[in-house]
Amino acid sequence: MKKLFLLPMVAIVSLTAMLSSCGGRNSQIEDAVRQALVQRDTTQARFDSICAIIKANPQQYADLLTADGEINYAAMAELVESVGSSLRPAMHWNVAAYGVNSLSLTIYFERSGSMVPYDDAGGRGQLKKAVNDLINYFPCSDKVKINIVNDGIYPYNGTVDSFLQDRNIYASTAGVGNASYTDFQKIFNDILEAQTPGNVSVVVTDLIYSPADTKNVSIDKIFNEENSLATNIFRRYKGKSIIVHQLTGDYNGMYYPYNNNAFNYTGTRPFYLLIIADSKVMDSMAASKDYKQFLTVQGSRNSYRFNESESSVEWNVVPDWKDNAGRFRVSHGNGGELTNVNADKTTGVLRFAVAANLSGINPDLLCNASNYTIESLSGFKIDVKPLNPGDITANNKAYLEGKTHIITITGDYKGPRDNIKIALRNEFPQWIEQSTCNDDTNPAMPSFATTTLGLSSFLSGINQAFSTGGNYFSINLALEN
Repeated sequence: MKKLFLLPMVAIVSLTAMLSSCGGRNSQIEDAVRQALVQRDTTQARFDSICAIIKANPQQYADLLTADGEINYAAMAELVESVGSSLRPAMHWNVAAYGVNSLSLTIYFERSGSMVPYDDAGGRGQLKKAVNDLINYFPCSDKVKINIVNDGIYPYNGTVDSFLQDRNIYASTAGVGNASYTDFQKIFNDILEAQTPGNVSVVVTDLIYSPADTKNVSIDKIFNEENSLATNIFRRYKGKSIIVHQLTGDYNGMYYPYNNNAFNYTGTRPFYLLIIADSKVMDSMAASKDYKQFLTVQGSRNSYRFNESESSVEWNVVPDWKDNAGRFRVSHGNGGELTNVNADKTTGVLRFAVAANLSGINPDLLCNASNYTIESLSGFKIDVKPLNPGDITANNKAYLEGKTHIITITGDYKGPRDNIKIALRNEFPQWIEQSTCNDDTNPAMPSFATTTLGLSSFLSGINQAFSTGGNYFSINLALEN
């Protein structure tokens, strides 16, 4: 009997979905998405067939295409999420991840005097391994290019394979450019100017600002110049996102401090990988399991993502969750509206859960409630934990699929209505200040092995260029009896 009833029910749901279409310019695409979701055919092949309809009718579906006629994956992800949330139960289809299949990678490998000792034959080669890992973990391996940077940007005279196998990359690139200084202004301007929407750029650097002529210039003046330069450069290029990874590598050779009195140093030193891409590209990579190892970087001690605007975070209320208390109904077509809300009769507590995909955000921030702001009339509080795969059941799978964290929201709700706004603050991290020094002339100082001259000056300049309100993301919920 169950099999006899299954097919009519699917047909009814499909028909209802088709009849409920509002008839707008994207109604045919919305219907196609509904059918794919209801039929459980959420494959890339099915998505590609929907995209074929769009590209065959570019005038009708201009809002789903980029200026050059390619699929706008961010717009498609928004449309699919809207359609999926209107179904009951709500359904999820992570189409944003499909937008990363044709990305390209450009490595900008700094070759300055203070970088050469990171690849000494007697060391463990952490810097070279980190760069090799980036290349190896980039899924589009046939679209990788390598440049050498110092006073300018120069193409690497070799293949990707020869770079990966090179045991002394600095010897192989001797004579490329002027290694006596690094022109941050030219390098970052040229990188951002050359970057296409589908390009991911990675700068491998010690992030020490070393302009050509600093004779008789005070260190404070240099830091202020560095800060202003970073703000000026990055403010010109809208919609960017930058992940900064701090790593530590063995260092054996000459070090060139600010006062130019070079000395030999053997020990460890920090170095940095800056991953630069359009914000939507970074969000798409974060949503794709194929880019997890590329973005997280093995060996990273600290990381931080600079964003010009709030990240696009996928989330929904989970009606059937083990810790729920009280009663509510998620309003049809809008996962942010809860109706028929009543607190638990015995305790007076209302507790419910929001599942969210927070994979593109600094993991160190996510599970500390003090990093969030929560606004509500009922004094709601939150608890954030990683999603445990063992908590996924047949009843809640549709709501948890593609999500990484559970945000539990608890308060003494008395009604008749309330609005809850949850936001993760995007604040300048303490590790950057702790990793910054103002004097790098004494290798005997304990902090020499863990700090970088003027680091916060440059990174706070980027932060100032990107600052637009201070939140990584926000979630808005409306409650009503």
